[in-house]
Amino acid sequence: MPKLIWREPIETTTIVNRPPGGAQAAPEAAPRPGEAPGPQAETRRRVLTLGDIAGRESGGLVVLLVAVGALTLASDEFLTGNNLANLARQVAIFGIIAVGQLLVILTAGIDLSVGSVLGLSGASTAQFLVAGLPILPSILLGVGIGTGLGLVNGLLVTRALLPPFIATLGMLGIARGMVLLSTDAQTIQGVPEAFQTIANGTVLGIPNLLIIAVAVTAAMWFVLSRTVFGRYIYAVGSNPESARLAGVPVRLVTVSVYVISGTLAGLGGVLLASRLGAGIPTAGTGFELSAIAACVIGGASLFGAKGSAVGAFTGALIMGVLNNGGNLLAINAFYLQIAIGVLILVAVGFDQLNTRRSAAGG
Repeated sequence: MPKLIWREPIETTTIVNRPPGGAQAAPEAAPRPGEAPGPQAETRRRVLTLGDIAGRESGGLVVLLVAVGALTLASDEFLTGNNLANLARQVAIFGIIAVGQLLVILTAGIDLSVGSVLGLSGASTAQFLVAGLPILPSILLGVGIGTGLGLVNGLLVTRALLPPFIATLGMLGIARGMVLLSTDAQTIQGVPEAFQTIANGTVLGIPNLLIIAVAVTAAMWFVLSRTVFGRYIYAVGSNPESARLAGVPVRLVTVSVYVISGTLAGLGGVLLASRLGAGIPTAGTGFELSAIAACVIGGASLFGAKGSAVGAFTGALIMGVLNNGGNLLAINAFYLQIAIGVLILVAVGFDQLNTRRSAAGG
């Protein structure tokens, strides 16, 4: 397998259809004064749109800007420092899990176990700390649990040939049962104050959780857009058989994305335990659906090969802003669930519409 290298832009050559017989097509004459410009001039003058600049994330960015603007006008508390700090802490963990979920979705897979893996990793980390283990080894073991379960998911999909939905659904139940058994369904309390500072502290007024989430998103953006491994992920999601014939190690790439998803879920569990100051065995319930929703709202396609890390984090931001705004405006939480469901349907509907238009346009 080639090493991960910086992927430089590749120069391309435009092939021009020429008339039969070797005759070259006459160059297009320049428009005379007073004449309308030709089609090439019209193409050059085409105005760039938000979609040209931001790609598939443009729709999510528009929704996010509209939501922020509306809440700014509707509530005086939305743009306060305390509220923005709380919003950042709430969104950060969802964003980390969503970015991990995105890598799996890009390969046309799904990981339904991230919520349970998060709960197991967080509770296990709290148990290690209460037992007297130092903070760093406890964190590494907690994240390692997520990595190991992600590896099992990848092997079940690639070696046992189980559908990703079934393999990760089974892991969802296994991980949740393991955390309930290991904790006796009791909250693990008594973690050190230094551990709680990791998630609740700030750097220059910016919450640590937001810094970590942005760093994870930036790292995944770099991997997907600037490395061979990132190109392999998109190739596997587009057509795994064609990718295999082109020399892409499809099995290794597939296992790797599940390992990364499990690792980020484990990291999310450690950060959530740090934020709450305790290991809660039921933590992470429903997080898998929120992560999938964030990816879809952010422009990812469940059919694979479409989406970006920035889009997934943007989707998590949209969901966090809606929930935060609903709390500030005392809106019934059930209405917020309906709104998020509508956003998912609209996002998928637009994706399907654009796909059909592209296919019709050839």
